[in-house]
Amino acid sequence: MPTYRKAAAIGALALAGSVLAGAAPAQAAETPKGDGAKSICKRLPATQARIDKALKRLNGDATVVGSVARLEKRVAEAKSAGHTEVYTYLNDRLDFRKSLLPTLELRQKDLKAVSDWCGKQGSPSADSK
Repeated sequence: MPTYRKAAAIGALALAGSVLAGAAPAQAAETPKGDGAKSICKRLPATQARIDKALKRLNGDATVVGSVARLEKRVAEAKSAGHTEVYTYLNDRLDFRKSLLPTLELRQKDLKAVSDWCGKQGSPSADSK
């Protein structure tokens, strides 16, 4: 009796595999019908607000949670307290957080150019900011 169950299970797996394999080429054949410019222009104000908020937080002073200055202060405190493992962990986070600044500033600059382009195309969402 157990061999029949094994055979049935193997048959079911083979059938499921063939069904999934047949569906994969259909999904791969679907290609985008454009560059998504319309949706980018539509989401532009929200994207700009999100980047502005992140930059404001990162550039904040030591009282702002998530700022580079606050993390620098925590790194200095961990170092002075002799907590080497915590210092290493926080310092790595600080390095990453500092690397976010140029990336976000570049994205902000790029979005300004996209906003100008959307405005020339007559997109109503691009004029909101």
